[in-house]
Amino acid sequence: MNFKHVSVLLEECIENLNIKGDGIYVDGTLGGGGHSSHIVQQLNDHGLLIGIDQDENAIKAATEKLQGHLHKVKLVRNNFRNLEGVLEELDIKGIDGILLDLGVSSHQLDEAERGFSYMHDAPLDMRMDNRNPLSAKEIVNEYSETELARIIKEYGEEKWAKRIASFIVKHREEEEIETTHQLVEIIKKAIPKAARLEGGHPAKRTFQAIRIEVNQELEIIEETISAAVKYLNPGGRICIITFHSLEDRIVKNAFRRLQNPCVCPKQFPICKCGGVQKLQIITRKPIVSTEEELEVNSRARSAKLRVAEKV
Repeated sequence: MNFKHVSVLLEECIENLNIKGDGIYVDGTLGGGGHSSHIVQQLNDHGLLIGIDQDENAIKAATEKLQGHLHKVKLVRNNFRNLEGVLEELDIKGIDGILLDLGVSSHQLDEAERGFSYMHDAPLDMRMDNRNPLSAKEIVNEYSETELARIIKEYGEEKWAKRIASFIVKHREEEEIETTHQLVEIIKKAIPKAARLEGGHPAKRTFQAIRIEVNQELEIIEETISAAVKYLNPGGRICIITFHSLEDRIVKNAFRRLQNPCVCPKQFPICKCGGVQKLQIITRKPIVSTEEELEVNSRARSAKLRVAEKV
């Protein structure tokens, strides 16, 4: 099986994880095992890597990629939102670092039949975990016009959200929308011609919005950060790569709240609320890809890495 996924900001992640040979590390978005293969190389036989992914193809690909290191690896097919449950099941009391590479993987985009890409005609699916009962087809055909407009506006930051939702609803009254290209054509009709000529593919933002809704991508970020911080040992690092402004904002704000949890009015001379600092932010500004990386992997253009350390 050819699971092609280029690891983004690889050197920067490995450097910022501050890997100790005998430490316990979690790769919450295993993908093809690119980041993980570099983490395990720095672990001795007392170290452990826990790799989590909800995509069964990713688990298979990572098992192949990590051959020779499997004695210090535990691979779990799950969603990183269930981090606490995964660690409890493995009887892990503390970890020394966690990496999350958010969003859709190159492999999932390139595998046309998964329905993630607006460039390939395929059934409307977009599920990162094929056990998920909700797919893009249900959202497009069953959500109300108001719900569709809301998710396209909020998750896609699409200014034509209302028009797109209205065109989708009109079309599905005639026939069910079953494929990615049917949806692309509807979106193109909804967006005025002049607006279609600016800012990339006209379907990009709507597809992003539907994918986020299918996989509940935004809700799970903050709860996972809280669970990770609970398990991080002092000095342990949390590294998160985001690919769009919504994800980045959630990570930035969560890190800030955990660094400065005080909610007392500014005029209070001392803190009365009892908020305790849990994280120290390491990256004041996010780390972005170098020109060299962008030449090799154009998908890294929007990637941002934020890092914080448990105090």
